[in-house]
Amino acid sequence: MMRRQPELESETLVEAALRILNTGDPFEKAKLGDLVATKWQQGSIFQAYNPSLDIPVPDRPARLANVRLVSPSLMPKLGKAGSLQSRQAIVHSLVHTESWAIDLSWDIIARFGKQEGMPREFFTDFVKVAQDEGRHFTLLAKRLEELGSSYGALPAHDGLWDSAIATSKDLLGRLAIEHCVHEARGLDVLPTTISRFRNGGDNETADLLKTVVYPEEITHCAAGVKWFKYLCLRSKTPASSRDNLSSEENGDKETEISTKGNEEVIQKFHAIVRTHFRGPLKPPFNEEARKAAGFGPRWKQVFQVSCALTLIWD
Repeated sequence: MMRRQPELESETLVEAALRILNTGDPFEKAKLGDLVATKWQQGSIFQAYNPSLDIPVPDRPARLANVRLVSPSLMPKLGKAGSLQSRQAIVHSLVHTESWAIDLSWDIIARFGKQEGMPREFFTDFVKVAQDEGRHFTLLAKRLEELGSSYGALPAHDGLWDSAIATSKDLLGRLAIEHCVHEARGLDVLPTTISRFRNGGDNETADLLKTVVYPEEITHCAAGVKWFKYLCLRSKTPASSRDNLSSEENGDKETEISTKGNEEVIQKFHAIVRTHFRGPLKPPFNEEARKAAGFGPRWKQVFQVSCALTLIWD
């Protein structure tokens, strides 16, 4: 007998997000996430959350025990895509990262959306991010199989979720570390990764990364920057403070607020990154992609002084 899909129409988005987080099979997680995202975008799931209902969010999403986890420091070198073994290792690492990116997107919706009183656009942005990550996972896992391997065939580490746990009570921290550091680091190294696959004769993987993953990851970083700025400035620029100004005065005031606000945003970002990282972070820095995602050059300065990233990208 075919098992029926649970009805989604009666669920809120947060309830659906929790159901995704509690789905252990990563392929089913991606498939369910895509279905929920489509329902939200079409309006079949209308309510973001039930204001009177508090549902606990799991500290760690459900996971099948099909991947051998090791410490980041014990991960074998991925190589430079010059051999089939290296290409398998790199794609496997990317598949694992995308599997966690799915959970991170639904977790930020379930954990922080209601609690921080975020507007509907916040939910919509991260639903789109979650849907993209699920598609990346599915396409990369398929490509891994075409390369003669499969997800779970190689070891991996859960550094991304370690950072999620460290920022589980702080939305600003979550946005800064996961979206403005880790995902931005992905933007930094993806062009080199694409070139390595191309030079190794694997144009299929190179094209997948260049045409699908890379441009969409820019929008994911942009979502992090957008909502990090929103939280920093929400209490600083109330609309009522400008209601009584003439249009000319209002323009001058908005410029003043914008300049001062951007400075506060950057200082806050630097402070959060210094809390979580120590030591230097190696180049390259992808200036073009960072600019497209909304990072000005002063956002990057903190990396060159005081932070280190020990996740998948190095």
